[in-house]
Amino acid sequence: MKLNYIVIPLITFLTAFSGSLLTSSGMKWYKTIKLSSWTPAGSVIGAVWTILFILAAICALIFWNKFLHDGRWQLIVAIFILNAILNVFWSWLFFSQHWLGAATFESAVLGLSVLALVILIWPGSALAASLLIPYAAWVGFATFLTYTVWTLNK
Repeated sequence: MKLNYIVIPLITFLTAFSGSLLTSSGMKWYKTIKLSSWTPAGSVIGAVWTILFILAAICALIFWNKFLHDGRWQLIVAIFILNAILNVFWSWLFFSQHWLGAATFESAVLGLSVLALVILIWPGSALAASLLIPYAAWVGFATFLTYTVWTLNK
């Protein structure tokens, strides 16, 4: 068995778990702020993120196996790592620090990192890149939702 079949799911789990801890720590505050009428229920958000993390892990596994000798391998790995950091950092900005404006901007940067991955991975594996398209769409939605929450709570 290749080491990446352990490392990639482990990193994915740690990213999701870290973000979840930060989110959970801010739920008392979250229940006190104004939300838009179209804010999804927490259970829906959790289910979507679970699916997105699974798809991202599968994408990373396909990428790792197909791109290992590609000249862009290090760049793509760096963007995957940046993406994981940005994902957790959003939870810290929003739920721990309550910096809604910074979280909005950071969410847009997170979305750009997902788009960069799609663009860079697509030539080598359209399937792997396609697995990230729901993630890009969700982050776009989440960015607009974060912006809306920010404007409602200024």
